[in-house]
Amino acid sequence: MHAIKGGKFNMVNDVVVLPDKASLYLTAIEDAEYKDDKIEFWNNVYGFDMSCIKKQAMMEPLVDTVDQKQIVTNCHLLKTKDISKTIPEDASFTAPFKLIAERPKSRATHWKQTVLYLEDVLTICEGDAITGSMTVAPNKKNPRDVDIMVKYSLSGRRGVVSRVQFYKMR
Repeated sequence: MHAIKGGKFNMVNDVVVLPDKASLYLTAIEDAEYKDDKIEFWNNVYGFDMSCIKKQAMMEPLVDTVDQKQIVTNCHLLKTKDISKTIPEDASFTAPFKLIAERPKSRATHWKQTVLYLEDVLTICEGDAITGSMTVAPNKKNPRDVDIMVKYSLSGRRGVVSRVQFYKMR
């Protein structure tokens, strides 16, 4: 807290409020319309084929709010960390996941979510499972950037897909 006196700040108290723990969850969403606007847009930009930019756009995670109605699987806990005991090595990890197709009831939060768009359009039916792993690590050239690798497989009633995708969060 600071008190203002004569246009200058005088320190009254040092108050820092930090969360004690952080949890990272993964879920799948249906977001075809937004993806079409932001990613497929590059195929025809006012009559010009700029699809070469599409690959770069796919690699950049989108930080935004996700409507609860878009969630189409369970939420899978990837990692929980006690922030007071965090060390630099904790920034890198690999965690497996299994997402089961369902229409869960999810609580709204005031936090934004990070959306990683898949190259494939996955058509899932209730009960189908998307399995895989997510690897997160600081970028070697710029440790402020985060490299993300997602390996996923779906063997569902409407199709079979297996892929590895890479993302860079700046």
